[in-house]
Amino acid sequence: MSDAWLALRRLTQARIALGRAGHAVPTPVQLDLQLACALARDAVHVPWDAEGFAKGVRALGKEALVLETPVASREEYLRRPDLGRKLADASRALLLSAAGSGADVALIVSNGLSSTAVERHGLSLLQAIVAGYRARHIRMAPVCLVANGRVALSDAIGSALSARVAVIIVGERPGLSAADSLGIYLTFAPQPGNTDAQRNCISNIRPPDGLAYEDAAAKLLYLTEEALRRGYSGVALKDESQALRHLHFP
Repeated sequence: MSDAWLALRRLTQARIALGRAGHAVPTPVQLDLQLACALARDAVHVPWDAEGFAKGVRALGKEALVLETPVASREEYLRRPDLGRKLADASRALLLSAAGSGADVALIVSNGLSSTAVERHGLSLLQAIVAGYRARHIRMAPVCLVANGRVALSDAIGSALSARVAVIIVGERPGLSAADSLGIYLTFAPQPGNTDAQRNCISNIRPPDGLAYEDAAAKLLYLTEEALRRGYSGVALKDESQALRHLHFP
């Protein structure tokens, strides 16, 4: 194997420059691949303890509402994406009773396609986000915790809470390089029927190998403030936070 391949391998977690043993890959490489497959399956199928997570949210000084979608099992969640985009009737009634005069941001957390990601990184990321919003006096609704949710669920929740912006932290689809990645999706003026073109996404949050909690929170804070100021989100709203940082702090 050439030195160039070895140098490239140090720059990525992708499976390159694996070597060979006859017509196959070496045994350690094959075993590592099987382990990655098992971790990805576990991330998808393991249930999420939303009630336990709620205790951690309350320890941050935030009210937590544990809600449900109509999804009955993880298997149904995978087969019926539409059910993960709406609230169960009882949860919708609970949310409407908790709605106030309207907050700037509705914060939602769901295990999505990786319970492992939310259990491993969710509270630490949420702590960084809440600290940033508090520092900038951005009003937050109670944090909504919903197992088996899809990204568009944030529209239903944000609308019910009359929030100006909806933010959902969700476990991303696991791959063979990472089974514990979190994503954040932000939508201005959340309402059912919004498309993904109206959302901004911050992906691959999983330190130390991905984006750090503080960096993700800083990007989200920038996008939130700009969405509130400009009145839109999605493809029209670009993350220019790094450009502005270099402009003001050379």
